[in-house]
Amino acid sequence: MQTKTIIIGAGLTGLTLGYLLQKEGIPFLVLEARERMGGRIKTLYGEGGASIEMGATWFGKKHRHLNWLLNELGIGHFAQHTAGVSLFETFSFAPPQKFEMPEEGGEPSLRISGGSGILIKKLAVRLGEKAVHLNTAADSVFFKKNNVEINTADGRSFFCEMLVSTLPPRLLAETIKIEPALPRPIKSICQQTHTWMGESIKFSLEYATPFWREKGYSGAAFSQSSIASEIHDHSSEDGTFHALKGFLNPGSASMEKEERKRLLLAQLAKYYGAAAQKYTAYHEAVWSDEKYTYLPYDGYVGAHQNNGHAAFKELLFDGKFRIAGSETASGFPGYMDGAVASAVEVFEQVKSAL
Repeated sequence: MQTKTIIIGAGLTGLTLGYLLQKEGIPFLVLEARERMGGRIKTLYGEGGASIEMGATWFGKKHRHLNWLLNELGIGHFAQHTAGVSLFETFSFAPPQKFEMPEEGGEPSLRISGGSGILIKKLAVRLGEKAVHLNTAADSVFFKKNNVEINTADGRSFFCEMLVSTLPPRLLAETIKIEPALPRPIKSICQQTHTWMGESIKFSLEYATPFWREKGYSGAAFSQSSIASEIHDHSSEDGTFHALKGFLNPGSASMEKEERKRLLLAQLAKYYGAAAQKYTAYHEAVWSDEKYTYLPYDGYVGAHQNNGHAAFKELLFDGKFRIAGSETASGFPGYMDGAVASAVEVFEQVKSAL
């Protein structure tokens, strides 16, 4: 199968780039290894269809590229609930400290109406079913004189004039055979680029009532000693669905799921009382288990290392290849805004080249 541009990865960068190319009338295809679109946007739906975020969740007014896309697609937003008493736990043997988040002066964290996944759904509808090939893992890439050949793990071949990878750079460098090889400095940078959210473990607990609010708590808690390092109110915009959501300590990835849940419920009961044990559903996402997101590092790689590196701006193989994705963005790398910004930047390059 042949087209002008092929995009590897149907996350937010890949789908936004496809949307921009489609508006410009430039033929393209998106190849996605997973059985779903969205990448690190992973929205589940609980009681009554309320959104539960297992991936990218928050943004702010300063994230102008994401805000542009939300406006473009007619998607609203609402402020993260923070009213009430919040908690900070330094030591497990001492009661957590209580504080209130300022209502004025700071920029509020925002959530997407209908869940972050609505972005993916709306982009997918605009692109159409034939534009995105799911369960299509790129296995090897050959840059030839007149085109680019992409071979998949299941033996299919695709051809294009320009190839764009939106994979986390480390996955690109380590999981796809590229000939001629990536320039050594570029490959080294890719290998040592931190994958945003790669070590994260996200959880959510659904509840029949927002018992924490009824007790005067915001639902926000931060801990340096318990299994959940961050907890937030994750109730729906209309107030009909109630949940807590947050991050578990990355070290707990080696535990069994039930052990993580047991420790989490004990922590929540310490904060909010026995009502915390009466959940209706538990969800978690261990992102280090996602082979199409995360690959363990060969050595030490610091948090957000090489995110936004200038080397990602280079056009490679006579302009036939561009490395994109949230980690490559100059501003807000790793965020949803960085993903959209990367798509916009690469779109301008593709449009000029073709």
